[in-house]
Amino acid sequence: MVVGHFLKWIGTARVSERAAAVSALARAYVERDLPFEDRCAAEAALTLLLDDPSAKVRLAMAEALSMSHHAPIQIIAALASDQPEVAAFVLARSPLLTDADLIDRVAAGSKAVQKLVAGRPVVSMALAAALAEIGEPEACVELIANSGAAIAALSFRRMAERHGHLPSVREAMIADPRLPADCRHMLLVKLGDALKQAPLIAALMGSRADRVMRDACVKASLTVIENTRAEEHGALIEHLRLRGDLTSSFIIRAIAHGKVDFFGSAMVALTGQAEPRVRALLSGGHDGALSALFRSAGLAAGTHAVILRALKIWREVANGKRVAGAQEVTWLMLKELGGQAATGDLAGLLKSIHLDALRENARGHALAIAAA
Repeated sequence: MVVGHFLKWIGTARVSERAAAVSALARAYVERDLPFEDRCAAEAALTLLLDDPSAKVRLAMAEALSMSHHAPIQIIAALASDQPEVAAFVLARSPLLTDADLIDRVAAGSKAVQKLVAGRPVVSMALAAALAEIGEPEACVELIANSGAAIAALSFRRMAERHGHLPSVREAMIADPRLPADCRHMLLVKLGDALKQAPLIAALMGSRADRVMRDACVKASLTVIENTRAEEHGALIEHLRLRGDLTSSFIIRAIAHGKVDFFGSAMVALTGQAEPRVRALLSGGHDGALSALFRSAGLAAGTHAVILRALKIWREVANGKRVAGAQEVTWLMLKELGGQAATGDLAGLLKSIHLDALRENARGHALAIAAA
């Protein structure tokens, strides 16, 4: 009876009055304070009011119903398809919209719709995968920033592949501690490509831009390794291998900087030998057995002596028998080739690593003095 009077009154009421009345009726419905017959009548009235010509009335209804598990599903579906400001409440909050509903709306919706869905309090792995696959860059940034989103490693990779060249996406991904190491490296490479193509860099460096950016990416890759958990080494190594970046020079650079765990994972991947055996060889194996391991990994015979020297030093460091860093290790590796007088590609690489370590140590020392 009350709902009947309501429907007669609403035909002549002003927009502000209709919006307030619809909000009150919707809240009474979801709070379940109405008898069964009145609930049925209220549902019918709310359904009828989906046709109200004023968006303010439908907006009031959407706001009142958006967070309820008990809202009428046909009304929620209609409001979710309404104009953007009305649909926003429902798309962003309604627990009645299933993953299938939301994925359909992401596929067919605008950039604004995708952002709303990406920012929901809970985003399942399946919904995150859909956003990663077809979402606009703005939606992907919203998804990455959402602590309630379950994002699979594969979804991170798809976002890196699709939008990693864009600064906004790249910055959001790099800041996310969940980002897999191989994706971090992929973004690093994309950043290098973007810088290399920048007009200012091209004007300043000319033909040297390629080499400078490549060297910078290689050095930055060591930082990626340093911040990568051991269980992620396999994925990172496979990524580097597919890109053609897992070269002998990269491996030597890694061992020179003490990335022994990563070096071990690379040996496992390149030789196909069991991880426990490789770890045992690296921690205490004799030179002959280690040289056989390096041959199996495809490392040139000329690199074996310098790698063995580095391994022995890092063993002593790990056992507390020695204090050393990349500067000392590269100097001793270079001595295996004849010291500063040595020539050739390998000697040139070790000299370059040694000079980088000298500069880094000097920079750190200067900063420490300035901070004192």
